[in-house]
Amino acid sequence: MSSTTPIWLITGASSGLGRALAEAVLARGWRAAITARRPEALSDLTAEHGDRALALALDVTDSRSVASAVHDAETHFGAIDVLVNNAGYGYLSSIEEGEDADIRAQFETNVFGLIDVTKRVLPGMRSRRRGHIFNLSSLGGLVAFAATGYYHATKFAVEALSESLSHEVKPLGIEVTILEPGAFRTDWAGRSMVESKTVIDDYADTSGKRRQTTRSASGKQPGDPARAATAIISAFEAEEPPLRLLLGAPALKIARDRLDALRANFDAWAETTLSADFPS
Repeated sequence: MSSTTPIWLITGASSGLGRALAEAVLARGWRAAITARRPEALSDLTAEHGDRALALALDVTDSRSVASAVHDAETHFGAIDVLVNNAGYGYLSSIEEGEDADIRAQFETNVFGLIDVTKRVLPGMRSRRRGHIFNLSSLGGLVAFAATGYYHATKFAVEALSESLSHEVKPLGIEVTILEPGAFRTDWAGRSMVESKTVIDDYADTSGKRRQTTRSASGKQPGDPARAATAIISAFEAEEPPLRLLLGAPALKIARDRLDALRANFDAWAETTLSADFPS
């Protein structure tokens, strides 16, 4: 990034990783439009950092809110150099227990909101031929477990969208990095978590058990949001930023195990796979 004082736009900056990243960016003397559905939750950062911090109301599921926030950020700072699509939340439910309104709301925030914000920011980045987009996926964008299938579906979507986007915008000077945190000590498994009211006894030993372990782990996760923020800034400052950045030791281990399992599956069925082509 050529700018010595880059301008960031961070969604979901009121808590968790978004908050930690906002603090780290501003501590470096950089500028940031920090957004939340309730911008008053960011008043301490604007008080501390003055005009370098712009708190904006942003509901990523409301297109008018997205358009207004991006417009105000670009008007105030003149540009957006770095976009962090951080806003999102989890949903605990087996696939069968999932309730339609909650499922659609999950996709509206985690996928369609991310798309909307990205499309609003891209024209400015394209015109300047520079920028960096960080999209919050998850370790759960690489591997899926019981009870979080709909959340995984949103994050698998973020992975695919981001990878395609990277091919499209890298020739225009814009980088894309997919962030894949494991379990971090944020509100994700606590007050931010949504859980289906429908409970089916047959899933007690699968999704039911994982619901319990997920809730009980809240506040005890190994991941440190402040250290994750430092890692993200390292990726931003890298000469060749990564397409994917795993965050935390559990994420690295589970992702490597996932690669091994995929290769074993592919190799075991290679003969059947090859038999599906027309004869050579």
